[in-house]
Amino acid sequence: MSDARKRRLRQPRVAEIVANDLRARILGGDLSDGDQLPKQDELMNEFGVSPPAIREAFRILETEGLITVLRGNVGGAIVHLPQSDNAAYMLGLVLQSRQVPLLDLIEAMRRLEPACAAQAALRSDRESTVLPKLRKNIDDSFAAIDDPNTFIALARNFHTELVSECGNATMALVVGALERLWSAQVGKLALARAEHGTFADRSVRLSLAREHERIYRAIEDGDAQSAERAILEHYADGGGERKHGFDTSLTVRASMDQRT
Repeated sequence: MSDARKRRLRQPRVAEIVANDLRARILGGDLSDGDQLPKQDELMNEFGVSPPAIREAFRILETEGLITVLRGNVGGAIVHLPQSDNAAYMLGLVLQSRQVPLLDLIEAMRRLEPACAAQAALRSDRESTVLPKLRKNIDDSFAAIDDPNTFIALARNFHTELVSECGNATMALVVGALERLWSAQVGKLALARAEHGTFADRSVRLSLAREHERIYRAIEDGDAQSAERAILEHYADGGGERKHGFDTSLTVRASMDQRT
């Protein structure tokens, strides 16, 4: 085999090694969001590799969303730390490609969100973390009881806040991605239209706000079982399936709005 052929075969492997090192720096905190990677010449000297290897390493990291390569005279690459909203977007792409119905997404939240509520109730610092955000959301919801558009957005945000502040980072990320994905569906299919389904009924909005209040009280009391039960009954009573003016048999759609 010729030397040129051997170099071509080795090049991707060298680029992966460079990409692995730079990725570790980004994820390890050596580089912050918005920082610029060293210039290509500096990296070539540091790693002892050729320009194609650096360009391929940049391509790998850019595909992963960890950098944006600046083209032209400026050159270089800007660092982007991974964001939870990107997880929701990628999840949406996968579910959309598999034509998963919205009802399937609702069922996943029905099974997973109660665990987040229980976890939130067990937080020793809940009075300074999850409770203030939920309290404000509920107060704002009651204040917006006669404004269906605002109320629907607040009702969805209640669940997002609950999950994000549950106290378990993995649950917050995974279940939070589902919550953001569902909120995007509501935003596209309900808020963008002059239809609110059963939410057009003020009594339904009031009932939903009271259910959120019950969930809040259980978390405030540190009662994990009651918090879990309150979420389960919330979904059983229709909190997760109340019609927003669209058909839940429609398939999940990824949205660029889920990305930051």
